Amino acid sequence: MTDITRATPSTVEIVKREQCFKGFYQLDRVRLRHELFAGGMSCEISREVFVRHDAVCVLPYDPQRDEVVLIEQFRVGAMGKTDTPWLIELVAGLIDKEGEVDPQEVAHREGEEEAGVTFSSLWPITRYFPSPGGSTEFVHLFLGRCSTEGVGGLHGLEEEAEDIRVTVWAYEDALQAVRDGRISNAASIIALQWLALNRAEVRGLWS
Repeated sequence: MTDITRATPSTVEIVKREQCFKGFYQLDRVRLRHELFAGGMSCEISREVFVRHDAVCVLPYDPQRDEVVLIEQFRVGAMGKTDTPWLIELVAGLIDKEGEVDPQEVAHREGEEEAGVTFSSLWPITRYFPSPGGSTEFVHLFLGRCSTEGVGGLHGLEEEAEDIRVTVWAYEDALQAVRDGRISNAASIIALQWLALNRAEVRGLWS
């Protein structure tokens, strides 16, 4: 039987870290040894790590109308995996500007740039690693209070080659899109399921 009383391992020994590629993203190769659950250290192992800036994702929500704002844009990583590589997503962006450290600042910036919405409040949902087996990315997920009146159309920054369609959804329609698989990315699924669990509280405090 596994001994569940043992402390969680905490020691990692970096033998060598080298940069294999650097473009918009970065790929590193790391050779390391780490502490084992059974005690002692592992043999030396090699892992490639996709080095990314941390990200911020926001589900814009109008508690009065019970509507959410979702965006659609082309995603190269979805090619060949789904019926279409134009995915339904949240407002999102990277914490990648010089001196930028506050995820809430990024949330406000991306709301305006990607969807033309202004958030009067942000509700932290969670923070998580989307793929820690091979990526350093860490996601800050928020619910953003906004008005959906007049929201919609085409948005995005031309200098970043963004081509974004913004649409307003009834909350129930967005949740149904999770159920039937039309929404297939992690941040959107997590945020909408969180809203399903906490909607009454959110509407009570924000209405």
